[in-house]
Amino acid sequence: MTRRKLLSFVGLGALLASTGAAWGAISRSRNPYYQGPVSDHFNGLVFSDGRPVTKGLADVLRWQTGKREREAFPLAYQAPPQDRPPAQIDGARIVHLGHASFLYQVAGLNLLIDPVYSLRASPFSFIGPKRVNAPGVAFADLPKIDVVLVTHNHYDHLDIETLALLHARDQPRMIMPLGNDSIVRSRIPDARAEAHDWNDRLTLSDKVMVTLVPSYHWSARGAFDRRMALWCSYILETPATKIFHIGDTGYHDGSLYLELGSQHGPFDLAVLPIGAYEPRWFMSDNHMNPDEAVKVMLALRAKQAIGHHWGTFQLTDEGVERPPEALKAALAEAGLPEERFRPMRPGLSWSA
Repeated sequence: MTRRKLLSFVGLGALLASTGAAWGAISRSRNPYYQGPVSDHFNGLVFSDGRPVTKGLADVLRWQTGKREREAFPLAYQAPPQDRPPAQIDGARIVHLGHASFLYQVAGLNLLIDPVYSLRASPFSFIGPKRVNAPGVAFADLPKIDVVLVTHNHYDHLDIETLALLHARDQPRMIMPLGNDSIVRSRIPDARAEAHDWNDRLTLSDKVMVTLVPSYHWSARGAFDRRMALWCSYILETPATKIFHIGDTGYHDGSLYLELGSQHGPFDLAVLPIGAYEPRWFMSDNHMNPDEAVKVMLALRAKQAIGHHWGTFQLTDEGVERPPEALKAALAEAGLPEERFRPMRPGLSWSA
């Protein structure tokens, strides 16, 4: 069977999650990850970002079995040379590790966001999206990591094996949205994992603060846990720099990012996903495309942006080069220079 005929792993994950949406209330009487008070985004069992769930099992099957225009990734997609970061810096430096993974070096702290060093973004070692380039920094070349930030529990963002390696080496503080700490501690019992709600503002050092804020997304690790752990974006602040980081999000009507831009902006940098968006009829609820990413950059009042979530793991139907091509066109349509919003390849960096 060819790669084109295989059920894509993101489709398999969506299939499992949709099955979980249908059977979760029957099979579970309580949330396995988080038990806490009801709020405007938690009903006692599942979390919500305020939008109705519009896609289900029938839509997954329609996508996976219907006529598709899928452009397969190459087996290898060359990236720039791997970066060799310094031990620490006083300013701000960000290196793209690939897909949604980044090394942040800010005001003397070393942080990883959504680190994935595994060969596959998958619960299995033998199937699932396989990386087509090496991480932008070799694991052995990572400086001592002080803090890990996790945006949500999908396998291309929360990689338990990488977190276990980091814990064994550096014992970093691990910060994540509600419920995700239970997932981490099930594999790493003594991890310094802590979970927080939207709008919680945390002190990382005397110079660095981080705030968890909403995004339009969802969560699932298996068939029966859809939306049972929270998801978030992060605002990272130092005396000299303010950065908005989104791991995954849909665009919806854009109102969330206008609100966050008004409340927290302007930003020196927005780190935004630009890939995993085709077909739009299926993906638009939870993954924005490059045109929408430009709108989010402007809504957040960000001076610059860098794009991720493309070029390493194929999760959806668009080809490997389509996100940067679409980003270039979207910037031209908006009358913005290309240097305002860079698509980042693994190993490339941004500094302030």
